[in-house]
Amino acid sequence: MDPLSIAMLAILGVLIFFMFRNSRKRKAQMAELRDQMVPGVEVMTNFGLYGTLITNDTAANSAEIEISTGVIVKVHSQTLAKVVVEETTEEGAPRSVEEAMEIANREAEQRETGTADSTSDTKPEFGELSDTKPASSTESKKASE
Repeated sequence: MDPLSIAMLAILGVLIFFMFRNSRKRKAQMAELRDQMVPGVEVMTNFGLYGTLITNDTAANSAEIEISTGVIVKVHSQTLAKVVVEETTEEGAPRSVEEAMEIANREAEQRETGTADSTSDTKPEFGELSDTKPASSTESKKASE
């Protein structure tokens, strides 16, 4: 066999390996999602419908979702995309890009006007720039004499 044929077979083998690997990962993710789909959890469908899962019938491949009090929608169980979990955010962290930009603009304005807390008495922390000029070597020699 010539080297080109061997290289092509090796590439084909690598592609087949990655296909099987991705298939196993996808099956594991689907099994994990199926385990999370219990009645009472907040879910989202593939088409963006949010609601509370009421029933999940695996034999008929159907699920019932309550999207509002008293409003129940019956969908195919494969349309259930994910379980919605509440994200915990840090106190004072921006919730959107716009809010982050407002905070950054406000801080920049405070720095320009000088209304921010003055921290000139403290030493700069690691990675911060110092506003004071370092003493030259001749000045430090005179100070030490």
